[in-house]
Amino acid sequence: MGNQYKRNILNENVTKFTQEQVDELNSTIKTTEEALQWVSDNLHPKVAKASSFGAEDAVVMDIMLKINPNFRFFTLDTGRLPQETYDIMDIVRKKYNISIEVLFPDTKEVEEMVKEKGLNLFYESVDNRKLCCEIRKVHPMNKMLNTLDGWITGLRRDQTKNREDVKIFQLDHGHGEILKINPIVNWTWEQIQEYIKKNNLPYNSLLDKGFPSIGCEPCTRAIKPGEDIRAGRWWWEQDGNKECGLHIDHK
Repeated sequence: MGNQYKRNILNENVTKFTQEQVDELNSTIKTTEEALQWVSDNLHPKVAKASSFGAEDAVVMDIMLKINPNFRFFTLDTGRLPQETYDIMDIVRKKYNISIEVLFPDTKEVEEMVKEKGLNLFYESVDNRKLCCEIRKVHPMNKMLNTLDGWITGLRRDQTKNREDVKIFQLDHGHGEILKINPIVNWTWEQIQEYIKKNNLPYNSLLDKGFPSIGCEPCTRAIKPGEDIRAGRWWWEQDGNKECGLHIDHK
């Protein structure tokens, strides 16, 4: 299977996968390390890890770099991130001696949105919030994914109901049938915390302030005792399955 994918990568600008190929991968590859080793052997360098520098990202990046120190990483700088997120970016970059590709939204799109709807438009309606996410996150992400054969996430099944059926390998229908790889999909929040402590990983200091899920500064708050770990994301909205649009299945 691996050689077949390598030939495709050499012969095409972007490799497209079929559902049959994805099903075969999910039936034979079960662990995080196996998945990332397969990705390194078959997709590198046209694969990259998307990182928002939360707890899950700390774990996945560490495992990836133990397998392949040349793995690629990128992040979305929306222009509204907390200072703590910028701090951990530099800490991680220096610790592992890696380059992190930083993606920015289109300046003109942001200027037009702010001119029409204001700087804090996201508080006014769900549609406004989704528009802001689309311009600041989804559009720059789309540009990156259009150059890749696959991308790696930190998704876990127990994060939201929308993610309950996520598998390690998936087809990304919104980006030309490239592979979406979710290597820690079966991990629990407790396992994430244990790995960070056991391996003494650098992590976003907001985690110690009650932020288990980290996004843009004005759209994220600390959670209260007993709340769902994603309750602090877009905290003024009532829907418990809130997403920014990066992980929507476009099938």
